[in-house]
Amino acid sequence: MPPPFKDYFSKQAASYADYRPTYPAELFAWLASAAPGREAAWDCGTGNGQAAVGLAEHFAVVEATDPSAAQLAHAAPHPRVRYRRARGEESGLADRSVDVVTVAQALHWLDLPAFWREVRRVSRADGVVAAWGYDLVRVAPAVDEVVERFYHDTLRGYWAPERRLIDDHFQSIDFPFPELDVPPFDMRGRWTREQLVGYLRTWSAVRTYVDREGRDPVSDVERELARVWPDPADARPVRWPLFVRAGRVERAQRAG
Repeated sequence: MPPPFKDYFSKQAASYADYRPTYPAELFAWLASAAPGREAAWDCGTGNGQAAVGLAEHFAVVEATDPSAAQLAHAAPHPRVRYRRARGEESGLADRSVDVVTVAQALHWLDLPAFWREVRRVSRADGVVAAWGYDLVRVAPAVDEVVERFYHDTLRGYWAPERRLIDDHFQSIDFPFPELDVPPFDMRGRWTREQLVGYLRTWSAVRTYVDREGRDPVSDVERELARVWPDPADARPVRWPLFVRAGRVERAQRAG
């Protein structure tokens, strides 16, 4: 049986939907090109559905699951996306029913041996499994310095242990599938200072800090950012480098 679900995001589900960056369309086009078909995709740990909606541009149906009811309540509707509350280790999907499985910024929360078994069970022959995450936001050197200090110093000790898997780009994870060569991808946008501050408040470590200390640590960061980003209406280019591990679920793997 998988360990209990660690819910770090339900309390800020509305902000999560408002302030999380958008994955690039090129990523989903690449996944579709690598998949054996385009009938069905499963987006595990869908959160507010950002990856699910991107997949829906290429697949006839997207099964989007998340263990958090609060996250699903704020998920973006789409006629080809079916949202359902379920854990990644126990999806409730039929055997051999999906062409691609995706996990966007959520692989580190899963019981990996149980999840890999579920991937093998639900994948069609030669299906694709892809997990990705992203690095700290990049804006400009002075802004980046403030964000990095907040991440590494202020929030040290407040991140869940699983966060280290994001920091090492999933390289320490046992990924039991023949890996595919993945082209480089970035998430990009134009944000104001207010949007960046809202995004920082979605971090799970911020929620933990507030619960433990009884104060919002982002307020201090907001004052620091105002000094290096004085115009609150000034929308600047923002970028998050993506890292992706993707593999092929071969017939023997799927059967065993």
